[in-house]
This record gives sequence, structure tokens and C-alpha cells, in this order.
Amino acid sequence: MRFTKMEGLGNDYVYVDCFEETVDDASALARRVSDRRFGVGSDGLILICRSDIADVRMEMYNADGSRGEMCGNGVRCVARYAHEHLAVVAPTIHVETDAGIKTCDLVVEDGELVGVRVDMGPPVLERAEIPMEGPEGDAVGEQLFVQDHSLIVTCLSMGNPHCVTFVADVAAHAVERWGRAIEELPIFPNRTNVEFVQVVARDEVIQRTWERGSGETFACGTGACAVAVAGQLNGLLDNAVTVHLTGGDLRIDWAGGANDPVYMTGPAVEVFTGEIANVRD
Repeated sequence: MRFTKMEGLGNDYVYVDCFEETVDDASALARRVSDRRFGVGSDGLILICRSDIADVRMEMYNADGSRGEMCGNGVRCVARYAHEHLAVVAPTIHVETDAGIKTCDLVVEDGELVGVRVDMGPPVLERAEIPMEGPEGDAVGEQLFVQDHSLIVTCLSMGNPHCVTFVADVAAHAVERWGRAIEELPIFPNRTNVEFVQVVARDEVIQRTWERGSGETFACGTGACAVAVAGQLNGLLDNAVTVHLTGGDLRIDWAGGANDPVYMTGPAVEVFTGEIANVRD
């Protein structure tokens, strides 16, 4: 089975072109290829499939084999792959995901593809739709108790669940300890991604993300979108924000209305191609 390794700001996945290949057990394959010592090494597996309603379909699996609804860095890479390997007409590519169809515009400078701008759709704030247990309404600036710790969090969905908390010094924060604990809280029936964010200015933040099923990653596109929305809802950020992640920067734009889409702009890079000799777990 042939694969392509791609990354968006270091958030790396193994991509399988299901126009040419067949995957019988995607969860098992995700666990195998994600292992950084005994596999290819990645944050998960993404299948690029045929779609009846869009140019291509993206199926995303975390490193632990669990199915994810959406991946912001992943959808940019899928758009680039579709353009360069599947002859999908640019500059706009439509990608079907478990969180709906995402419209991806290729960013070209001097004839070179330097990034992808994605319409991520409007944020979902209603607690039940994140999903998150609790009373009706949103969860903005809410107190959350985790073990012996109290955090102020804002929770929302960008096609997948996120819990955002703003901290004074993100570099010194115990992301693994608290990320793992928050991810597995019973109030999140599908678990959750967790963002720890330091505000630098009204148009600039530093973000670290604990991704459900994968642990801390170099970048999280849906997480950056969630951070920009949470920052506005808490009066901390403006409409356009540069999000500094471990692997690089994303530009996030949100006009602030409940029905306004969030736009994410960032790179998508093909690293190498290879062949998996044995696809069984």
C-alpha cells in the first residue's frame, strides 16, 4: 500500500489515496502507521476518498485509532493533494468531511502554492451540540474543576469539540497533565481537544494543544479556530488573529457573528511518499 506523508505546521498525518488503494481496517492501520518507532510516525491517518457531493472526501483517524470528525491542518493537505495528484481544478477545492463540506482556496504567490485558506464554517456554541453535558446554552468563561485544579474555560465545536483556557505562561503550563485529564472528563461524551493559550496582543496568541487520541501536537487547525472564537467571546481578541503554534503560525479570521464562518489560512506540505509492506495491525 502506497502512502504520502504530509504536514501542516508539524501536525503530520499519513495520507492514503483511496482512489488507488483499499483500506479494510482504518483504525488498525492508524495505530500502526502512527507509531513513531515501529511505524511511519504521525499524529494519525487520513484517507482521501471519492465523494458524491464534493471533489474528494476526507476520513480522519487519530493515533489511537479513534475516528475524528475534522482536522484543520489535515483538510489543507487534502486540498493540496487533490490539486497536485488528482487533477482537481483550482483555485477552489471542496472537501467532504464528517463535519460537512469545507471550501478550500489555494493561495498562490509567483506561481507557487504557499498555503490554503479554508472556510471552516461557523462555530457551534450550544453545549449539547459540542457535545458537552450541562444546562442549555453556551459554555463561555465557565469554571471547570479538574482534580484539585480550577480553570476558566470556553467550550465550542469547530466540527470537533474543543475546550479553551487562557493562561499566563503557556510555555510553563503542564499541558500533558491537564490536557489528558480534561480530555477524559465525563462531561465530554466524545472526549475533547484542549487548548492552552497565552494572549500576546489583541491580534496575537501563543497556543499549545492536547489533541484527543493523539496527545500534544505541533499544531491544531480546528483548535486555532476555536481559540480565535473563544478569545473574541471573552473580549480578549480582535477579528483577525495570528496564532503561534509549536510548528508555526496560522491566520484566523472571524467576523464575530453567530452565523459567520471562521477562516483559517496556513501551509500544507508534502514530505515524502512510501510503501507499507504489511497493512495488518
